[in-house]
Amino acid sequence: MTTVIPLGGARAAPTPTNGNPDQIQLHAEAHNALAMALHYMRQPDANVAGAVRKAVQALAALRRLGASGPGSAP
Repeated sequence: MTTVIPLGGARAAPTPTNGNPDQIQLHAEAHNALAMALHYMRQPDANVAGAVRKAVQALAALRRLGASGPGSAP
């Protein structure tokens, strides 16, 4: 029988509360949205409307990423 070690001190990483989005999260959102858009287009019955929606989501994430980068106004 194995011994279970409780991890009472382990917590999820805190989310930014100052209104500045996490750049890694925005990059991941854009990447995932584009991957889904490509997935929709590669299907035999291509879901063009879904691919367009995902591409727009990716562009929005990239715009937010650009706005939160260095040199942007707070």
